[in-house]
Amino acid sequence: MTPTGEFPNQFDPTTEEKTIYQGWLDSGYFTADPKSKKEPYVIVLPPPNVTGVLHMGHALTCTLEDILVRRKRMQGFNVLWLPGTDHAGIATQMVVERNLQKESKVSRHDLGREKFLEKVWEWKERSQTTILGQLRLMGCSLDWSRLTFTMDEGVSLAVRETFVRLYNEKLCYKDVSMIQWCPRCHTALSDLEVKPKESKGKIWHIKYLLKNDPGKFVTVATTRPETLVGDTAVAVNPEDDRFKALVGQEVIVPLVNRPVKLIADSYVDKEFGTGALKITPGHDANDYAVAKRHNLQVLSIFDDSAKLNKEGGPYQGLSREKAREKILADLTEAGLLAKEVDHVNNVGHCDRCDTILEPRLSAQWFVDAATLAKPAIEAVRSGEIKILPTEWEKTYFQWMENIRPWCVSRQLWWGHRIPAWYCKDCPHITVAVQTPTTCGKCASKNIHQDEDVLDTWFSSGLWPFSTLGWPKETPDMKAFYPNQVMETGFDILFFWVARMIMLGIKMVGKSPFHTVYLHPMVRDEHGQKMSKTKGNVKDPLEIVDRVGADPLRFTLAAMAVHGRDVLLSDSRIEGYRNFVNKIWNASRFVMMHFSDVKKSNSDHSNEVNRWIWTRLENCKRDVNLALDQYRFFDAANRLYAFVWNEYCDWFIELIKTEKELGWRKEKGDSTAIEVLEEALRLLHPVMPFVTEAVWQRLPVKPAAASISIAPYPELNPERLFPESDAKINLAISVVEAIRSRRGECNLNPAAPIRVKFFGPKEKLDALQASSDWVGRLIRASQFEVGGSKPDPKTNVLISIGEVEAFVPREDLMDIKLEIQKADKEIAGLVGELERAKQKLTSHEFTSKAPDHVIKGVQDRKVLLEKQLEALQAHIKTLKEQ
Repeated sequence: MTPTGEFPNQFDPTTEEKTIYQGWLDSGYFTADPKSKKEPYVIVLPPPNVTGVLHMGHALTCTLEDILVRRKRMQGFNVLWLPGTDHAGIATQMVVERNLQKESKVSRHDLGREKFLEKVWEWKERSQTTILGQLRLMGCSLDWSRLTFTMDEGVSLAVRETFVRLYNEKLCYKDVSMIQWCPRCHTALSDLEVKPKESKGKIWHIKYLLKNDPGKFVTVATTRPETLVGDTAVAVNPEDDRFKALVGQEVIVPLVNRPVKLIADSYVDKEFGTGALKITPGHDANDYAVAKRHNLQVLSIFDDSAKLNKEGGPYQGLSREKAREKILADLTEAGLLAKEVDHVNNVGHCDRCDTILEPRLSAQWFVDAATLAKPAIEAVRSGEIKILPTEWEKTYFQWMENIRPWCVSRQLWWGHRIPAWYCKDCPHITVAVQTPTTCGKCASKNIHQDEDVLDTWFSSGLWPFSTLGWPKETPDMKAFYPNQVMETGFDILFFWVARMIMLGIKMVGKSPFHTVYLHPMVRDEHGQKMSKTKGNVKDPLEIVDRVGADPLRFTLAAMAVHGRDVLLSDSRIEGYRNFVNKIWNASRFVMMHFSDVKKSNSDHSNEVNRWIWTRLENCKRDVNLALDQYRFFDAANRLYAFVWNEYCDWFIELIKTEKELGWRKEKGDSTAIEVLEEALRLLHPVMPFVTEAVWQRLPVKPAAASISIAPYPELNPERLFPESDAKINLAISVVEAIRSRRGECNLNPAAPIRVKFFGPKEKLDALQASSDWVGRLIRASQFEVGGSKPDPKTNVLISIGEVEAFVPREDLMDIKLEIQKADKEIAGLVGELERAKQKLTSHEFTSKAPDHVIKGVQDRKVLLEKQLEALQAHIKTLKEQ
């Protein structure tokens, strides 16, 4: 750790932070002990994807979690903050594929599965090393001895065990169903990975000729004319009188000349388009449901890249966009395109690559999420799990109560391969934890494993217990499950949090955590989402390199307000770097004067000491309450107010006179050091580095090797002195009010003033007791309490609650100069008022300008007249003096 005694002129984060962090690691402060008798406090870090480096959202996550765990560690808990990284199937595979294409002009298919996976593992090692280094630079007090990756052997065992148990209970099954397919990633997605986007499109009205009466037709409305080659019916609403006589007849699908039935189904909205819809059951979930009700043929017309297959006839090989263009041209030429109407579509895009998705029928593995959701809903409804902020509970219930089957298979190479084996000699599927050598039914050795992998969220859904060794009965599992808190962004409440709750309850029989805290999103200072294309991305590590970790951490904590985005600006970060400097400089001042103090010896009879102790106790109360309620912003802002304003600006200001310093040194008064020391411990979870650096140099502190394991400050009622607090606060309010008025009057700060105070006797007595330092700070040449009130015409009244302060006008201002300034301001107002009057009397303006513009000028005229009247009265008062 940092040596005591030495105190450089400045805090240098580039050298101090690395030394301090290494000291924590060497001492093993972050390592949890499953044998400990202390109460456990467990958080598992939401594992960052091994796709690159940490971003500002990760910085917010690890800052808030580190605040929680550092405080709990100081409070004596057996803290486990477990680190890990996520293989992130689609995202990582996509990054590596792009990298291969860029560097070597090869695809994964050129390499083959085995060689490609070697490349992905190499990428993973590089990315994970970078990420872990970044977490250390941020000061994260993670238990590195338990570092876990979602494809480690232990987690892989948990994944297989979970899949097999769900399969055996028929909660996991393979089925042909309508799924969302990404033509770019070449994989199925779950509903949550679909990103809806509004876009300007069209509704095309197309004529479908009647088979038995070619001179007549039904006009069908569609937003996807390119799919008409897959139509197997036209549907109308059974209550729609326009089509009742045609129901049951056949119409001809244009261009492909396929006869299909016109059917009646209540799914059809009579008000949409023409009231008649084409039914393409192979590429629309609603159409598929209609097809099942009416026993219609289902055609799949797109290949994996969303190009028309052999079912597309003359359009085979065309992309969706090209097929649409060609089909519309052919319909126009055939006279079958009636019209097109502008329409706003809500189109699903891939959450990873932003490609427009294609609904399609596919054989996939699904999990019965509705069954798993029931106990997960009850866990939150009963209060067993709390979701904070509480408004997210309603959203959680809405989604969970309407949850659909979860598609868990992915057509990727990177990930947990599905533990299912198919037999070539019988239709049996063998699902097993350990790799089988023969078919589980016919004992044939002619078996092969499913080529697909599991959805990344399946393995990360086990994170609170797979990281602890489950399904084995490990000491960690016994000591640290369930976790206490899951802290993460609100955007993955359903992707991850809900799935952890469902799988935790199902697999372990207990909720995985007691509290879910959902933090806001980080945006730039204008509220814009950070993106490379906008050029507004802020790299957390660049900020750490420039100003250190503490200012960034404090900024993120202070701005993490419930229900609001974190608007990150350079000015705020610079402001909190100044806070670090303020702490350092104040600490240097204290050590310069009180380094000889070696023991606790605070003079509690001194009014200023009693005040600062009370201020500290109030701060401790407020900060502890705020952190108990996950109000990080309140805790940070309260700490800032105490340390900067009350301790640095006021307490040090009041004790730094020669007289004050003299008696404190002579008596060995420890107040300055003791209050600073407790404030540092209170601040440590938010700003771990500068607090450790200062704390190590203090001569009076708890018997601990590091501030990170020193006791976290709790309320001490014996150090509450409300009467002294009220007296000093009154005196401070007086100084601030008079300083403020001096500033408004542009008075030289060193210029003396005469002041008379009036108010209730007890307040005047308190003010009189502080007259020495109050008078010094307001530069009072005359300080009077009580007596007869001065003439208000010749004195400026300054109100401070029940206390009134009177200062002669000539002490605060140059009356002649004030009159000149007022005359100049009046001239400006007169000119502006004249222009407003001219507008209002101008026929051209009043006849052409909108009503709201005329009203604005009228309101401005009234305001100018009031301002002019007030200034004229002010000048009159000045001239009477």
